[in-house]
Amino acid sequence: MMTRELRWSWQDREIVLALDEAGSGPLLLLLPALSSISTRAEMHPLMQRLAAQFRVVALDWPGFGTAPRPALRWNPDALSAFLGYALAEVGRPHGIIAAGHAATYVLHHAARNSGCTDRIALVAPTWRGPLPTMAGGDRPLFASIRRLVELPVLGPLLYRLNVSSFVVRRMVAGHVYSDPAWLSGKHLLDKRRVMDGKGARFGSVAFVTGGLDRVTSRAEFLRLAAGTGVPIGLVLGAETPSRSRSEMEALASLPGIETIRLARGKLAVHEEFPDDVAAALRPFLAS
Repeated sequence: MMTRELRWSWQDREIVLALDEAGSGPLLLLLPALSSISTRAEMHPLMQRLAAQFRVVALDWPGFGTAPRPALRWNPDALSAFLGYALAEVGRPHGIIAAGHAATYVLHHAARNSGCTDRIALVAPTWRGPLPTMAGGDRPLFASIRRLVELPVLGPLLYRLNVSSFVVRRMVAGHVYSDPAWLSGKHLLDKRRVMDGKGARFGSVAFVTGGLDRVTSRAEFLRLAAGTGVPIGLVLGAETPSRSRSEMEALASLPGIETIRLARGKLAVHEEFPDDVAAALRPFLAS
């Protein structure tokens, strides 16, 4: 696997991000989820399993990942602009595999840029951040929380309270990993480095409070999927939390969506069960 840098500018700031690539053949772009613990590394298990057939590329989102993150107020327009830049940099892919919240950004881009890829694979796709999902919608309080966490002194304190190992273990056990013990040892150390990295709180709080929600309703999410004009594959695990699963099943009900329901897995099914996800996606990607 080779790693190189991407240099992207936003709001007069140069932002350095990392990109990993391996294999040869038709190009697949793998986009990790947006969360406090997400980086391109969560796509490495899939990359390893698909590299024999494809040239696989995974990259970090701005505001997330392993590099120091600038103190910026991240929003959907920034991430959409970055996705357009990234696709221009890596070249037109045969397929895009998008996990979690990355799914909505890919659908948004494809609906506005006809022919940008041949097919799209969505793995446990989401469109609404954790707090709006739990509350059943956006609330004015969520924007206030974002502003507090962005403050110079109080912000880091509030952020650390909410990404303590205890809080994170409870969160992932309920929503992210099927096996609560998966996030321990080296896995936990790796995720802690992500959460404790410089500037991590800005992207994290934006995602959690719904500040990175590219759409504001299920209907809008489904309209994006219906408007891409390319085949869409959907992978979801049987243990997906009920509120998130209801959104995925609504997507699965659209005409032309090829849905693969796995016997296990939650929101990080691609990271925890890469063999299952790779086996499910190969026929869709190869066709």
